[in-house]
Order: sequence, then structure tokens, then C-alpha cells
Amino acid sequence: MKKNIKNIKIAFASLLILSISSCDEFLSEVPDNRTQIDTPEKISELLVNAYPQASYMDFAETMSDNVGDGELGSVSVKNRQSYNWEMHDETNVDSEANYWDGCYRAIAHANQALKSIEQLGNPANLNPQKGEALLARAYAHFMLVTFWSNRYNPATAETDLGVPYVTEPETQLLKNYKRNSVKEVFDFIQKDLEEGLPYVTNNYKEPKFHFNKDAAKAFASRFYLVKGDWDKVLEVSEGLGSKPVGKLKDYLTLSSLAPDIQFIEYAKSSYAANLLVASPNTLIGRSASGSNFYLSDEKQTEIFRVQTNPFNKTWLFDFYSYNSSRTLFTPKFEEYFKYTNLTANIGIPYAGVVLLSNDEFYLNRIEALVMKGRITEANTELEYFLGTRTTNYNATTDKLTEARITTLYPVIANEFTPYYTMTPLQTSYVKAIAEARRRDFVHEGLRWLDVKRFNIVVDHATFGLPTNTLVKDDKRRALQVPLSASNYGIEKNPR
Repeated sequence: MKKNIKNIKIAFASLLILSISSCDEFLSEVPDNRTQIDTPEKISELLVNAYPQASYMDFAETMSDNVGDGELGSVSVKNRQSYNWEMHDETNVDSEANYWDGCYRAIAHANQALKSIEQLGNPANLNPQKGEALLARAYAHFMLVTFWSNRYNPATAETDLGVPYVTEPETQLLKNYKRNSVKEVFDFIQKDLEEGLPYVTNNYKEPKFHFNKDAAKAFASRFYLVKGDWDKVLEVSEGLGSKPVGKLKDYLTLSSLAPDIQFIEYAKSSYAANLLVASPNTLIGRSASGSNFYLSDEKQTEIFRVQTNPFNKTWLFDFYSYNSSRTLFTPKFEEYFKYTNLTANIGIPYAGVVLLSNDEFYLNRIEALVMKGRITEANTELEYFLGTRTTNYNATTDKLTEARITTLYPVIANEFTPYYTMTPLQTSYVKAIAEARRRDFVHEGLRWLDVKRFNIVVDHATFGLPTNTLVKDDKRRALQVPLSASNYGIEKNPR
């Protein structure tokens, strides 16, 4: 459903884009006068910063096939560059370089925590902190290799350029880093993941802001899905059970709320569906009103039209526009503004975002069921999932069938081309799951992960210009290494 907003008051404070120190500066500074991290409490405090304080969502979403030309008349440089798969000139908030830097800062905090735990003799009472640090380090490196490397393919992973996998705190000025291969990075991630999983706990004052048990398993399912290890995906997701009532996002309730309330509700840590939430420095909440290349009216129709619903009913997703703009949004990001100077009315914007959820976790499980040939089970679970997103869904009469899936999602030659083979029936179901993921996580950047994983061709049309196409195996699918890193010796991606 599309709705026009003319009178909803969303106050946007003025923003001074603060310069962010580049990754090379951060990795090259000797940490003089550093506080000694020598107690469990200090290690726990350190781990609060072991999650990226930057966001990938804006640039990842803009690179995907979820966006089009809104013809607004003005375009930000970053928005245009992401839409055309060009390297960002800027290094400020929501830029590629800013996220690179944020990930390595998070990794540095995780590494210091692990080093401090080691220096304290690896006592058992610090296992929860150790588990969190290992998961946080694995997550940040996974996101880095996802954006700055070729997609995972075991046939080429040994020679594909990965990212530097950093496992030690910084003690050396101007240290040179070399890129590990994609295989090495994935091996390191798996090692950290599998070592950390048994240690992870739910014993936090605010467990949704940490790698709690379910969040860790959800991340593991994302990792193993990319690797094609279906058995591992099913193993870590077993606790979800069949038709996980109460564990998925309640769109029936969300869609009944006013949009200004939906902004707040979507990323609440109190919701069972949200497993890991964060509040990075980001302007993602303003993208609908300030980005020309965003969810255009045509794209919204393509993704959410009634014809894409297997029960021939309306989806339970609401969309809005500002003053009849041709770019649309669904309320997901509540902005919080921290003033650094009240007199000058300047400060830093943050937004609540969901990094991992049961919704993605469940779809990962369904995809693994399909790839294991357990189509009947997958059909049952997918029917339940889609029903929770459908207006007036009736479990008795609204049924999903193989015939319906193959009709809605026919096999098209050379469309979905993962590194592994799929039967025609598996292809149709995987396409259906990918589209479900696409709808659920619109604006959140996850579609880009599927664009890379399945090597999907993307066409970006700009009014008055030739269509720009991201072909299969296009080198632009791997972001170019930021200048702040390449200037200090980190090898660039080929172009």
C-alpha cells in the first residue's frame, strides 16, 4: 500500500559531517596511554565497541536492483556513485570508506579484548566475553569480504583477493597489511565462529545489543548459506522449529500503526524477531526524502504488486512518500540526534537498525531445506512465512503449491547462477525465497548479498542516459579498496 505523507512531522536536525579518521590512520597509530584492560568489567565495556559504528545499508541498497531513478532533480554524489557502482569520493557518514573503517575499528576492539583475556590466563569465567569477541571479529570480517571481494566460490577462492584478516591488537606504527585470499578469510571466519559459538551467552542487561545465542546462530546461518554448507545451516537453525509462532516480525500489527510509530517499533530490541540491533552513525532514515536513486514507484510496484503474492492477496507492507515524491519508503529507521554543539545546532545522527533477525534466519533455513531436496518441508515453512506477510491470510484455504511456485518463479536460463548446481524445482523455490528476502529487507541492503551470491544481472536506468548494466562477474561487484587503505599498500581490486 502506498500512502502520501504531507503532514507527518519528522524533525531532521542540522548535521555537521564530522571528518572521520581513515582506516590507515587508525591502524597505524600506536595506542599510547591506553587504559589497561585487566578486569572482566573492562573487557565487557571494551566489547561494546566491537560492532561497526557505521552502516552499509545505504550504499548496499543503492547498488542493488531494489532502486530506480526517482527523477527528483537533485542527486547526492554518493547516491549517484553507488547507483553506478563507482567508488565513493567521500569518506564521511554512510560512505564505503566509512564502513571499511568502522569494521576495522570494531575488529581492533575485539582483538584487544581477546588479547586481554589471554593475558589474564583464559579463565573460564571470561568465556562469554571471549565468545562475543570471536563472533564480533568474524562478523566484521565477513561483512568486509562480502563487499570488497568477489563472491565466494571454492573453485577460485584460493586466488581471489580477500581482505586483511587482523587477529592482533595494533602495536606497530605504519604496519603494512596484506590481503588474505577469500579462502583464507572464510577459513578464519569459520574458525572464529565455531570456536566462539559454544561460549556465547544471553547473560546481558541488554542481550539484543550483543552476540547472544540466537544472534550468533543467525549469523552462522548466513555464513554457511554463502558457503553452501546446507547441513550446517539446518544444524544452527534447528531451534527455530516448524512454523515459529511468535518469533517472526508481526507485520499485521506493524501495518496497523501510524508511520511515526512504525519508525520506532521496527528495530525495538524487545521484539522476539530482532536478534541483534545496533545504533550506528548513519543517515539511512533520511534516504527516502534525500536520495534520488532509491525505491522508485516503479520498483515498489515490481517488488510488491499483488501478482507476486502466491495467494493473490495484498502484502502487509505499507509505503509512503513525501509530498507525492516518486521515491517511496516503508518506516524502518528512527533517527536519534546527538548534539555536539547546541548553540550551533550541530551533532551526529544515529539510527536504530536490525543487523540480524529471525526473519532472515528462518528464510536461510528454508533455503537450506530446498537445497537438501526436502521440498515438502520447505513448502510448508515458506507457506507459513508468506502467510505472515499477507493481508487476510487464511491458513485453511490459502495454500502454497509447487505448481504455484514454478508458475510465479519460472526458470530463466542464466538468471540465477550460484557456484553450485540447482535442479529446476530448486531454482524456482530459491527464487521465491530470494524474493521473499528482497521484500522483507527492502532499504536494509541485504538484497545486495543475494545479487552477488546468485550473480544476478542488475540494470540501472537513469533518465536521459543509457542504462548502466552490472553484468555477471562484473569486476564492480567487488567494491574498490578505499584510498586510505590502498595508499598504505593494500592491493586494489582489478578494474
